[in-house]
Amino acid sequence: MTLFSLFLLAIIQGLTEFLPISSSAHLALLHQVTGTSTSDVALDVAVHLGSILAVIVYFHAESAAAGRGLGDLLRGRRQSADAQLARNLLLGTVPLIVAGAIIVIMGWEDALRDIRVIGWTMIIFGILLWWMDRAAPQTLRAPDWTLRRALIMGLWQALALIPGVSRSGITITGARAIGLERRDATRLSMLMSIPATLATGAVLAIDVVQAEAGIELLGRAAFAALFAFAAAWFALCLMMRFLDRVSFTPYVVYRIALGVLLLALAYG
Repeated sequence: MTLFSLFLLAIIQGLTEFLPISSSAHLALLHQVTGTSTSDVALDVAVHLGSILAVIVYFHAESAAAGRGLGDLLRGRRQSADAQLARNLLLGTVPLIVAGAIIVIMGWEDALRDIRVIGWTMIIFGILLWWMDRAAPQTLRAPDWTLRRALIMGLWQALALIPGVSRSGITITGARAIGLERRDATRLSMLMSIPATLATGAVLAIDVVQAEAGIELLGRAAFAALFAFAAAWFALCLMMRFLDRVSFTPYVVYRIALGVLLLALAYG
């Protein structure tokens, strides 16, 4: 992979990971255009870790609370607010792990990366996000995020394993469907990305170890992680700043436009 392709990979991952426009769809398309090699797996790990670090830093207070909550859970202190947050985040990740295991066992990975699948999911789940954001009541806040609601959002999140769905987009959709206010729905979606992305990165890291990545590849991976962090930070700041004013409509329009283009290429 050339330095330009590496830079492009990092920027695309960083910008699209937390915007509801599907990073996996954009990365899958990028790999189709530039070609895929064994070393690309290490770069995917790097850009995932770079982008998730941006979430941890941006939501540093909530991330610290989840970290303290994990410690409370390990010590048997389950009633604290921090422990409940950590518990809910962990529970919300379980459906994603189970669904991922099923996809790997059934060998569906390549079929799900089909450009026609990506095109349809970009359109369908974009419209679903728009509908839930407009029609769902805004009655619940983050403190109302119960164990049951975390599991429901986790089930929605499992759909993100299909390229084009968007992990952030589908979890925001699920959060809005159960009545969470838009800003808190987005914040909880971002927090759910931390264990989800770390789990995904751990799986990819196994492939990296098996591939025996060299020093040059590790240097490129560090370069990619740095740019992914910067792009993800920019995307988070942009989305959270203008969330109340522009809602999710611009992202939905983009999803539909890209989906239509992909389907035109696939069927034309």
